[in-house]
Amino acid sequence: MIAKISSGKDTAGLIRYLYGPGRANEHTDPHLVASFDGFAPDPGRADDPATTRKLLVADLDLHVKQARRLGRAPERHVWHCSIRAAETDRHLSDEEWAGIARRIVAATGIAPEGDPDGCRWVAVRHADDHIHIAATKVRGDLRPARHWNDYLTADKELAAIEKEYGLQQVVRGDRTAAKRPTRAETEKARRAGHEMTARERLRYTVRTAVSVAASPEEFLGILAATDSVLVEIQRFPSGDIRGYKIAIEGDTNKAGGPVWYSGSKLAPNLSYPQIRDRLTATDQPAQTTGQHRHAPWQQATAAAEHIPDRLDQADDAAAQAHIAAFGEALDALPLLVPKEIRPQLRLAAAAFERATRSRIRAKHEHARALRGAVRAMRSEPAPHDGALLAMFLDVAILAVIAAGRWHQLRHHDQQVIAARQALVHLQAAYDQAATVPLAALAHRKPPAPTVERLVALAYEAVPAHAQQILDDHAWAALSTALADAEAAGHQPATLLKQAVAQRPLDDARSPARALTWRVQRLTQRPVQQAAGVSKLRRLPAARRGTAPHRSCS
Repeated sequence: MIAKISSGKDTAGLIRYLYGPGRANEHTDPHLVASFDGFAPDPGRADDPATTRKLLVADLDLHVKQARRLGRAPERHVWHCSIRAAETDRHLSDEEWAGIARRIVAATGIAPEGDPDGCRWVAVRHADDHIHIAATKVRGDLRPARHWNDYLTADKELAAIEKEYGLQQVVRGDRTAAKRPTRAETEKARRAGHEMTARERLRYTVRTAVSVAASPEEFLGILAATDSVLVEIQRFPSGDIRGYKIAIEGDTNKAGGPVWYSGSKLAPNLSYPQIRDRLTATDQPAQTTGQHRHAPWQQATAAAEHIPDRLDQADDAAAQAHIAAFGEALDALPLLVPKEIRPQLRLAAAAFERATRSRIRAKHEHARALRGAVRAMRSEPAPHDGALLAMFLDVAILAVIAAGRWHQLRHHDQQVIAARQALVHLQAAYDQAATVPLAALAHRKPPAPTVERLVALAYEAVPAHAQQILDDHAWAALSTALADAEAAGHQPATLLKQAVAQRPLDDARSPARALTWRVQRLTQRPVQQAAGVSKLRRLPAARRGTAPHRSCS
């Protein structure tokens, strides 16, 4: 069950709406199911509905008028709570809805149980799946109602009601989700021919700017240079930046001015102070010279590859920072990849955005390497052969699986769902990106004698997985990767053992494909470094603190 709570100042207007036909004639048989004293007049069952509505409004407003004469009535004296059941729930009876309404007004402080001075309220039903509670926020002793945190207390009570009534148990959040578009915003976007509302479009714009900016100043500069976007910088008297507002050109309010959104109104982590903290905690990755200097895509892949291990450690604040930084990497990817892959990556980034936030405060300095590598990727779009992009997406899939598991262990239900949704789109993008480079590797399949030697080597090096690998359609690509590594001075048997030891292959969709990218990543490191990493990954899970992650490549 979902509750929506709002305040207003027109009791008569709310009652008129509840007993009216609705905006689209969706109200059927409006009638009272419960009230503050059990005797409130019901316009839905009266011979003269108009007169009865006035009597009902007068009953609800009695204490408001008394308090107003004393100068003690709140300006927004109307409390409105709608409660909706899930589509799959059974239809509740009027008596059941009445019981739910009484529990909600008691839990929220509108009319505490056993309090004779509770506020006046009524519950109106005009559809099978929901009710509306209308109340006035002045108690019988003419004091204002104590209904602080009413949304949270109502939600907690509804969670208990769902269990007791055998209804669908709604996934509840932790108040870190971005605000959903209102009905008015959605209808406005539809009339303008846009798939997303202005709020959603601006959220995407800001997230993308954060993902590629190297400093708070550059972030604001990117926003200011974005087509059709208006930006207003807010400053303290000292001249320091306090925040920013953003609007879409042409999106106007009733007065004809721009509809402004502050960063915090777009999402909790898009306020200027939070963006400044993230960007100032980022150092560009150190650049090395010589034969082992890594390109930006290789740096980003290496940083993302470590995310599962980072999430296995005990520092939740550092783990949250790595998840947030990885979300920024997904936001940046659509700017850097071939256009045919962009739609799935945009969907993956949009879905994973919810998984980047929780009540755990991130220590962003722990994610410097990944953030710095992502920003460096701007200078080098994905190579045309697609191999580096496929390798990055391969480790990105593991990172998303690890993030979902991390959230699940902490009971972050909404974030778990978001990670699962992102995984679907990321795997689709990976399948697209991997097709060409895998085909290119398979086309260069080594000569038959070399392949026969590699087959024997696979049975010797990884006997438990050999048949599974050899039966895979991607074996030709893997054999080429092993032959190339051997030509570069690596030992194929050692590489294969290291690649298998990195992650279990039990539920891999294509074990040979997963091993192909692992082998190629290992060959990009110095031989001693690759061996050291493999030794670390072969440590028992108990010594590393967690169970191993799964691969879906």
